[in-house]
Amino acid sequence: MRTTVGIIGAGPAGLLLARLLHRAGIDSVVLESRDRAYVEHRQRAGILEQGTVDVLRAAGAGERMDREGLRHDGIELRYDKKRHRVDFPALTGGRSVTVYAQTEVCKDLIALQLKEGGPLLFEAEALAVEGADTDAPSIRFRHEGREEVLQCEYVVGCDGFWGVARKAIPAELTRVFERTYPYAWLGILADVPPSHDELVYARHDRGFALLSMRSPSVSRLYLQVPEGTDADSWGDEEIWDELERRFETDDDWTLDRGPITQKSVTPMRSYVHEPMRHGRLFLAGDAAHIVPPTGAKGLNLAVGDVVTFARALSYQKETGSAEALDRYSETCLRRIWQAERFSYDMTSLLHRAPDATPFEDRMQLARLERIAGSRAAETDLAEAYTGFPFD
Repeated sequence: MRTTVGIIGAGPAGLLLARLLHRAGIDSVVLESRDRAYVEHRQRAGILEQGTVDVLRAAGAGERMDREGLRHDGIELRYDKKRHRVDFPALTGGRSVTVYAQTEVCKDLIALQLKEGGPLLFEAEALAVEGADTDAPSIRFRHEGREEVLQCEYVVGCDGFWGVARKAIPAELTRVFERTYPYAWLGILADVPPSHDELVYARHDRGFALLSMRSPSVSRLYLQVPEGTDADSWGDEEIWDELERRFETDDDWTLDRGPITQKSVTPMRSYVHEPMRHGRLFLAGDAAHIVPPTGAKGLNLAVGDVVTFARALSYQKETGSAEALDRYSETCLRRIWQAERFSYDMTSLLHRAPDATPFEDRMQLARLERIAGSRAAETDLAEAYTGFPFD
């Protein structure tokens, strides 16, 4: 089997890349180790930056997103029982974000790929990337009980942190930057309409809480919990009681409760792998970087990576110049490090460390008061939250 671009992983990054390449007249093959049902139902991010929304629309994948997605023009910060709304369009020249789950993005892109695009092979496990530093790299994979080889001109690893693509880059050529946080998020899905029409980020002495949503009838909420927490160790009423404490305000706002349908615990870490390219192997998404979820950047960074690659390969096709491909890692990393900074800032602003001192508590409150009282500080948050531009 031969193709121009071999793509490992049918998450949103790999699927969107295949779509972008198809529209540019460049053929590709997507290999996904899981089955279609798994890919279409794994719960992940749900906040799309303005740039991600624009890319999906331009790729012909925005129809259902525009119909069912929830446009949000701001977020609310809560601290010390106070409420402060950050107005995105007023601070960014009109930009916003959209709540539309990653599962839905994947469903839309899978349908388009199967209808119009190149081969998309489910239950095709990539075993290794070979010849990455040659002009003819290949992906060895297992499909339907047989081991096969996909011959490529380029390989893009969208196969996540545990995938095989990153392992093909020699260790002596890499640098890794990472931080593990001493807390996690206990997340729930609940069959109850959201208690607020925008996301609420709450800083509390008992820990962080986030009010989010999946739809007008399904709420998604999170609690800061100690690292290593077992989700089943929390009872349903215990979760609602704790959420109520952390979202408490001085006014008459109330948290509506409903049946909890899912519980999970998300660890918190920051990770960057440099470089993101070796020869004709390119890394994208979680294969190269991870952010704590506080800044809603993970999916959006992956979109930035594949947009950069698709533009660079299209440029080479049109001009014969590999200049943009050669700059892929450098170009992506500029945006990635800004997103890492923002995610770290939001995490340290809103979460209470296990060994936090009264001084550190006061510093968090002072930083929040600065955002609430300074248009410049508020604008910096709004610009970062709605998304850094694609270079």
